[in-house]
Amino acid sequence: MIFLHQIDPVAVSLGPLRVHWYGLMYLLGFLVAWWLGRRRIRAGRLPGVDDDGFGDLLFYGLIGVIVGGRLGSVLFYDLGTYLEHPLQVFKVWEGGMSFHGGLVGVLVASWLWSRRQRQHFFDTMDFVAPLVPPGLGFGRIGNYIGGELWGKYTEGGWGVVFPSGLPEPYRSMDPAALKAQFDTGALDAFARHPSQLYQALLEGLALFGVLWWFSAKPRPRYAVSGLFALLYGGFRFLVEFVRVPDAQLGYLAFGWLTMGQVLSLPLILLGLFLLWRSHRAPVLRPQPAEDAKK
Repeated sequence: MIFLHQIDPVAVSLGPLRVHWYGLMYLLGFLVAWWLGRRRIRAGRLPGVDDDGFGDLLFYGLIGVIVGGRLGSVLFYDLGTYLEHPLQVFKVWEGGMSFHGGLVGVLVASWLWSRRQRQHFFDTMDFVAPLVPPGLGFGRIGNYIGGELWGKYTEGGWGVVFPSGLPEPYRSMDPAALKAQFDTGALDAFARHPSQLYQALLEGLALFGVLWWFSAKPRPRYAVSGLFALLYGGFRFLVEFVRVPDAQLGYLAFGWLTMGQVLSLPLILLGLFLLWRSHRAPVLRPQPAEDAKK
């Protein structure tokens, strides 16, 4: 079945103030991370850290995601534009966030927090890893609602027609006229893979399910972080085959290699390395709060 995407990306309008669904998805991701993290803290999954310490960690992570995600988008995907218009870097409300940049930001923020709390960096990362996928999933849903980062043509009689991905004169039509054209079947050839939803299911739901189950029992240091890096890198690499590359970059090599795949390869290798290293690493045993007071 083919669907026409006509979702308003603005969730709430209050005069000049407009709240986009994408921003709300970010907020929802952090709220879920906060709720899940408090459960893990109270179960003693990061001994020596209380709710206040976790609140600091979440704040560090928030700053890391925003700063790293924005700078990653600038450096990896559109450096030329930002060199010509440097003030564009600060216009985060116009979009442009990179997962890989956000990941680097979170790593730096977590390292700073770990030094301050005297925690082993990878104990922190093993704790954080299961909290990340819900935010990734919500973010991809936000991409879908915003009608951005869509996939290639499906050519299979199914998919989603994204108005922003249509050629003229369809792209300039008002919603009612476009819907009339869609009802005639004139837009069926422009149906695309909803790659945002593929990523929401893989990077969000599936990755969360695996990591939450895997981390439910004490695991050797590096193991949870390694599984996160391996699975995310693998999922992202696969989805890139049906996702349209960034227009300013196109394919980097072989007629199919994208920047997303290039940036995912180091994650896959890192994940394999961390899983290998975990075999000789110590296991961090939970220490629930009530036990810590004895």
